[in-house]
Amino acid sequence: MLKLASTIQQRREKTELVLANIYNLSPIPKAMTEAMELLNNPAASVSVVTSVISKDQGLVTKILTIANSPLYGLQRKVTSIDFAIMVLGFTELKNIISVLSMAESFKNKTDKYLDQKEFWLHSYLTGSAAKRLSEDLDFPNSGEAFVAGFLHDMGITVIHKYFHPHFIEIHKMVTENNISFIEAEYETLGMNHQEIGNFLAEKWNFPEILCDVILNHHNPNSSSLNKVLASIVHLADYMTQKLQIGNSYWDANLELNLAEAEFLRFRDPEELDRFIRNYEELFSYQAKAARFLN
Repeated sequence: MLKLASTIQQRREKTELVLANIYNLSPIPKAMTEAMELLNNPAASVSVVTSVISKDQGLVTKILTIANSPLYGLQRKVTSIDFAIMVLGFTELKNIISVLSMAESFKNKTDKYLDQKEFWLHSYLTGSAAKRLSEDLDFPNSGEAFVAGFLHDMGITVIHKYFHPHFIEIHKMVTENNISFIEAEYETLGMNHQEIGNFLAEKWNFPEILCDVILNHHNPNSSSLNKVLASIVHLADYMTQKLQIGNSYWDANLELNLAEAEFLRFRDPEELDRFIRNYEELFSYQAKAARFLN
């Protein structure tokens, strides 16, 4: 037992060493970088932000697609970036560009072990559901919930991109030994995808609350900063499996921790099931609208 623990620790240390030296992310398009800098400045004018974003028509299309989705439930169609800024505000626009930037940074080739389109669709739908859940459950910052939901599984794509032989080994272990992905991650890397995502999020100075959710999205009661937000993302993640829309095979057999469901004020599994079914239309629409993930 001690020898096994020692081996796991050695693997963890090797994994952390690789993670500490990850610098070669795909470059973020210049328009995204410039827009983020401006959106962090409350004194920036709408016209300047609009001008910067409009340089990249791909970015414009992605922003307008999200703004016009049921995610925001706007009464009028958003047809321009300046109007998007007016109805969404700097903070929401920054949240949208943040998740698009992360998706761009972690772009990798699809292979038989991970379909990138499916992965980012799952991320987007989890973020979308987390945002809507936060509004329905009176959580005060739905934009934060969107970002947390979108980034919850970033550790998986990190393993695929930077530990690809281990990614293949994890798949093999899950298939041959009938164990969970998290168990296989521990045995192979000494860390699971939650810990890997959190390690990089902390290294890149993400807000503490986002790091906390990434670390605890499978076990929200372990959250030290905001159990409600971690529970919301946990529920949103589960909902993709329950509704079988944008679900991730990495979460196969994912079960909702009923303690977390109780924390979110559901009285019993039947009430929870009815609640989830109310989101089926939102999930279906968002999945069809998510062409920008291609």
